[in-house]
Amino acid sequence: MSVFVCVDCGGSKTSAVICDASGTILARALGGPSNFSYLPLPHFTASITSTLTTALAACPASLSLPTSLPPPSHSSPFIAASFGVSGVDSPAAIAALTPALSALLGIPPGPRLRITNDTHLLATPLLTHPDTTHALAVIAGTGSIAVSFRRHPDGAIEELARVGGWGWILGDEGGGFSVGREAVRMILKDFDMASVERREPTQSVLTRRVLQTFGVAHVPEILPLVHVPDPPAQAADDDDSGAKQGYCAQPREKRLSSLAPLVFEAAFEHNDALALRVLKVCAGLLAQQVAVLLGDAGAADAPRAAESVISFGGSLVGIEGYRALVLDELRQRGHVFKYVEFIDDAAAAGAVALAASAPQ
Repeated sequence: MSVFVCVDCGGSKTSAVICDASGTILARALGGPSNFSYLPLPHFTASITSTLTTALAACPASLSLPTSLPPPSHSSPFIAASFGVSGVDSPAAIAALTPALSALLGIPPGPRLRITNDTHLLATPLLTHPDTTHALAVIAGTGSIAVSFRRHPDGAIEELARVGGWGWILGDEGGGFSVGREAVRMILKDFDMASVERREPTQSVLTRRVLQTFGVAHVPEILPLVHVPDPPAQAADDDDSGAKQGYCAQPREKRLSSLAPLVFEAAFEHNDALALRVLKVCAGLLAQQVAVLLGDAGAADAPRAAESVISFGGSLVGIEGYRALVLDELRQRGHVFKYVEFIDDAAAAGAVALAASAPQ
């Protein structure tokens, strides 16, 4: 039996889904990070290989699918494959990936092997809402990006424009790193203003949790831990005892992005004012990117929200309260969408759409 596979490659995890020609999901698997911008090709390929091998092993034995990759010559089990890859932002990146993925799956380069940015997996609601011709895909997980799409009369989906997706050093507004960075910035700013105004720093759940996480007692002690250079690769994989040592053993990006869950907990479980302010700022930054795609920057032929579907994906916008903050920011700018979707399993949506679009 031949099958379809879709792989969603992100900064935190890899998700693979295998389905049959009817769109019935046969197996799923999760693996480690696979953002192509952050990984050398051999490491990227190793992450994909591990995840796909696990997915194949989870398929029903009666299908007699191979359990290792690459498959034997001329016997690929895949009718077609779709890869939505975070960090694939140019034809050059696709060209760099194509030979490796083609060899891994036994699929020749061409229409059976689709390699796109991961936002393309969120354009599938255009297939289920025939009364719309435009979709805006918004990812906010470890990083962030917003992309607009148009569906043509023949069903083909075209990418129109994108904003963001620049990575943590240059952007990723409204994503996990952005939330962690803004939390630390607000804690530091409050500490500074307390000295200016001759008052005690504001007591907040978020501040206490961040200090505990860094293993320090005073706000200024956060700074050296944030700025310590990245550890050697081996050290980053080792378990260190003690919060300070543990944080210094993490790459700098993760020292801040890993704070995002603390912010969401403080905001939505403890109603912490500081944490809520952090999320409102970050939601506004993400909404600003979407608004640019909707014409706020002056594009005459931009999609209209009232005639479009907005499709969210990623761990942060998977939290209803944060998604509501983003939509509220857009509403205040005059953008109310006809449909709002959250796709919590982009790989599954992509696999089913791939099977549905295959020639019968």
